[in-house]
Order: sequence, then structure tokens, then C-alpha cells
Amino acid sequence: MITATDLEVRAGVRTLLTSPGSALRVQPGDRIGLVGRNGAGKTTTLRILAGEGEPYAGTIIRSGEVGYLPQDPREGDLNVLASDRVLSARGLDTLLRELEKQQTLMAELVDPRERDKAIAKYGRLEERFSALGGYVAESDAARICHSLGLPDRVLAQQLRTLSGGQRRRVELARILFAASDGSGGPSQTTLLLDEPTNHLDADSITWLRGFLQGHDGGLVVISHDVELLADVVNRVWFLDAVRGEADVYNMTWKRYLDARATDEQRRRRERANAEKKAGALKAQAAKLGAKATKATAAQNMVRRAERLLSEVDDVRVADRVAHIRFPAPAPCGKTPLMASNLTKVYGSLEIFTGVDLAIDRGSRVVVLGLNGAGKTTLLRLLAGVEKPDAGALEPGHGLRVGYFAQEHDTLDNNASVWENIRHAAPDAGEQDLRGLLGAFMFSGPQLEQPAGTLSGGEKTRLALAGLVSSAANVLLLDEPTNNLDPISREQVLDALRSYTGAVVLVTHDPGAAEALDPERVILLPDGTEDHWSQDYLELIQLA
Repeated sequence: MITATDLEVRAGVRTLLTSPGSALRVQPGDRIGLVGRNGAGKTTTLRILAGEGEPYAGTIIRSGEVGYLPQDPREGDLNVLASDRVLSARGLDTLLRELEKQQTLMAELVDPRERDKAIAKYGRLEERFSALGGYVAESDAARICHSLGLPDRVLAQQLRTLSGGQRRRVELARILFAASDGSGGPSQTTLLLDEPTNHLDADSITWLRGFLQGHDGGLVVISHDVELLADVVNRVWFLDAVRGEADVYNMTWKRYLDARATDEQRRRRERANAEKKAGALKAQAAKLGAKATKATAAQNMVRRAERLLSEVDDVRVADRVAHIRFPAPAPCGKTPLMASNLTKVYGSLEIFTGVDLAIDRGSRVVVLGLNGAGKTTLLRLLAGVEKPDAGALEPGHGLRVGYFAQEHDTLDNNASVWENIRHAAPDAGEQDLRGLLGAFMFSGPQLEQPAGTLSGGEKTRLALAGLVSSAANVLLLDEPTNNLDPISREQVLDALRSYTGAVVLVTHDPGAAEALDPERVILLPDGTEDHWSQDYLELIQLA
């Protein structure tokens, strides 16, 4: 269970949330949807609930186990095997290595007394291993991994060789494995999940919904997957970015949406009635005020009008929207970017080999393949972030590349919002950059906020702002709609539709592919090219 008392959350000098009392409480059986626009403080609040950050004020009390999935999990030793990372949730990875070590020792020892000691230690280790679920737990971990689209070949690889999407699935599998005792008994682990469906295919999302529906412990989930919220959530915390407060709704997602719509209608109706009455009173007061003998009555009417307006709830201010438009592309030759025989290998693992492609001026290309096929790696090679093991890039006349990384690698988390945009566009004027950041909803004190403290959606907006300032004629976009609320996502899709330069897109979002209206598709790991057809939309969902 988690209880937040008198919670105040800030990002820099901005107050994101003030919640007096202990309304924000997570108990077993609670499945809470934490919702609000990008930048409202959802990710920051979840980090604080998980103990990964400190509130500006207030206290957090946790009892029992907590499983926390951040938006961009990068912690841990990247040299460990994916399977060991999952098993480490219960300490089974270490125990398995110790058991193997003792087995080898028992076989090699000649001295009976030393061998007896080794056998006794092996017995103690095996007891601990059994108490934690033993080989049944290994099977349970494998089942969860496979349900999340992680095949055996991926589990046998080091984390450093995996794509960002695969590493995120491993972290999700680790957390769900820790929350499952493998015996079908209830789990009291509190799950805190930030966009858990990112990088999951349709089958994995369906399985995850079922897992969360059957979870007995508490759950707080941030998600822009409305179907997940509709199927899983039985309570809602709405973070109001305008008021900096949290509204708690003890109801399902559908009832919450209905209640919000009804409440908005009530607010507008009551406000309109109050304004009509107040207007009439003020008009009458203005007439009476012209006569000295009626001045007191006029003042009373004005005060009554003001009281009428103050006694009704404010109509909620519509959320600000980022005005996202990709840059007018700089002039370039007919084929600004070519690549021949691109090959990338991690150790003994071949990601892809012999990939050839030509990106013509204004062309629109989607890169498809299952997780781990090398989609992100290909974009990193084209952007010059990584070097191929074989093959080469051939930049054409006037090439200017703009790269959007799915894990926001182009941002400096230790630098401020302003420093990041200045680095992206060192030759631009200060007022131009301030206007650009304002269009992307960054202004005032937020310009001095470290990029590492931004939410996933805010990082996406900042990275996109850097692209807009680049005048790129070839955009390399890796999951540009991840972590965005529906309104911001539509802005990105509109920007894709109107951009006249070349685009190479990696996405799990069928809507992004439809907005791009691509001409070609590149299928990895083979590097096969094909003309785009609507049949590939289904492959995007499966990948």
C-alpha cells in the first residue's frame, strides 16, 4: 500500500501538483489510471510514489513490495543476459550461478570432508531456491517473457545487444515476474507502470490487460492506450495542469469519462446563467449609479453580481496545444542520402547485413520488422550516431539530417531546456528560439528546467522542437508519437502530412504510417524493399 499525505510536487520552480490530506492512496485491489495532459506531472508523481524521487513537500508511506516501470528504463548492468535480468527480480539469477558453481565443486573435490561441506552448502542453496519457486519460477518467468514477445534467442542475449523496445519488455517482464508468485496465489505487490504498452504488439497488449485485470495488489498506470484504461482501471486520478491539483474519481474509466463530460456541461451551464444574471445586475447598477441617491443600491448590486460569479465553478480552461510543424527542408540534390552494404554485428549476433537503400528528395519510407530486427540500429547508422561494421553512407548534395531518437538520446538530460535548443540551433537568434519553444509549450521558468526532469511527452516535444530548428531535408523518426497525449499526437501526425522533405519512419503506431502516406517499405533484417500497401498496416501492429 502507498499513501501520500499533503503531497506537493514541483519541477524546478513550477508547482505541478498540490494534494492536501491523504486522498492519493493506493490499496490492494485499486487499479488507478493516472491521467492528465503532457507536462501535468504524471511521470514525476509516479517516480515519487515509487521512491525514485522526493516530493517538494509532504510524506509518502509505502508498505509491501513495489514494482516500478519508468518510461525509459536504462538502469542495470547491460552486460547481463536478458533472462538473468528477469530472474534477478527474485534473486534467482544469483542462486542459479551459485548452484552451478557448487555442482562443479562437488564433482571436482577429492577430500571427503570438503566434498561433504560442498554438498551441505548445495543443499542450503537448493532450499532457498525452492523457497523462491525454484524451477517452476523459471518456467513462470519464461511464460511471462514469451507473452510479452521475448523469444528464447532474445533471452539468451546481453542487454546491450537488444533494441530499446526489447530492453523495455525485459524490464516489464522483470516487474511482472516479481509480482507473480507462480502458484496462482494473490500478490500484494503495488505496480507503478508508466506507459507499459509502449513497444508491445497487439497480442502482448491483450495478454497484459488480462494480467493487470487479475492482479490482486495495487496498480497505478499512466497510459495513452484508452482500451487498456477502459478494461483495467477502477479508479482515476486526474492531474489538472491548470489548477495544479489532483481530482480523485472512484469509478471505472468509462464512468469517469461520462462524469467529466457531465461535470463540464454543468459548469458551462451554471457559469452562463451566473454571467447572464450578473450582467443584468451590473447593467441596472450602472443606471442607478448615475443618481447620487441610488449609489448605495448600485454598489450592492455590483457586489451581488460579483458574488454570483464567485460562487460557481470555473469552466475548465482548454489544454494548451503545441503547434508542431516540421522545418521547411533545405535545398538538396535528387538523392540526398544513400547507403550501401550496411552491416551491424554485436559480438557474435548479426543484426542485419548487406542493406542498401537510397533516400530520394521528398521520399517517404517506413522501416518494418519485428522487435530486434534492427530498425532503431538502422536509423542510428543513417544518423551517424553509430558506425556500421561494414558498408558506408554516401551523403548527397546538400544533405541535412534531422534525427529523432525513441529514447531521446539527442537530449542532454543534465542541460536545461534552453541549453538543449541552443545546442540544436547554435546559429539561430534568441528571440526566434524563444518563439519556437513557446510554440512547443515551453516558456518562463521551464526554460531553465533540466531536460532529465521532463516527462516523456515533454521530452518528445523538446526533441521535436530541435528538429524544427534544423532545416533538415531528411528526417529520421524513431517512434515520434510515443508518450504523447492524443492532442499532441495529432499535431505530430499533421506535421508528418504537411512536411515536404524526405522521411524515414520507424513506428508501432499505424496512424503515424497512414499520416506519412509512404511510398516504400524496407523490411528488416533482410533489407528487402517493397512498394507500400495497406497490408503493411497489420504488420506494424504485430511488430
